[in-house]
Amino acid sequence: MAAKMLGIDIGGTGIKGAIVDTKKGVLLSDRIKYPTPKNATPKSAIKTAMKIIKDLDWEGKPIGAGCPAVVRQGVTKSATNIHKSWIGFPVEKTFAEMVGADVSLHNDADAAGLAELSFGEAKDIPGVCILVTLGTGIGSATFIDGVLVPNTEFGMLKIGDGIAEDYATNRVREELDMSWKDWGNNLNDYLNHLEVLFSPNKIIISGGVCKKFAKYEQYLNTDAEVVPAKLLNNAGIIGAAMGMQRRLDKK
Repeated sequence: MAAKMLGIDIGGTGIKGAIVDTKKGVLLSDRIKYPTPKNATPKSAIKTAMKIIKDLDWEGKPIGAGCPAVVRQGVTKSATNIHKSWIGFPVEKTFAEMVGADVSLHNDADAAGLAELSFGEAKDIPGVCILVTLGTGIGSATFIDGVLVPNTEFGMLKIGDGIAEDYATNRVREELDMSWKDWGNNLNDYLNHLEVLFSPNKIIISGGVCKKFAKYEQYLNTDAEVVPAKLLNNAGIIGAAMGMQRRLDKK
């Protein structure tokens, strides 16, 4: 019997969610997506997420959620590509109060990484394995022998005169109308920077751009194996649902 849980992935440009079979890592419903409100505060993002809850008839039931911020004990400690009001905000508690149900909150890249660890490309990888989500910004999830090191922010790494998020994101590719070759070369610089610092055995590309992996794969030259996420852009939703399911299983 499926272990059903709603997973919600709050991103810089979109908020999406679906009901997930947390034992198999597959969606049991349509994936519903709404645009992230401009300059989204925590409460405005939660109100958008509530539309998904209603659409999927999930009122009053536990929810797993991911967001693009460092999360410690349900409080968001950073605000990358989201409104600064997220910094120091008790998002998990507020989310639970607004929807009238238990909520488990994770960093969005960590959630995607947990899904790939259980059902995808991070499973059974020894040593260091890094997942990077390439979207509005860069999120990262890092595993050492299958154990998550939470809240790594490798999008903040310095590259040239700026940071990786302003160099190798899908947002930058679209804004500058870059060819796949030029953007692939930028991404390769970033991945090689990760290699110098962390010597990963495997790097997993997640986020919407992982679906286009064949268009830039040829421009990547790394010692580590580089692959697209097996769960593609659903990894964040699946991992968020898994986070809540794990909490319930511990009770």
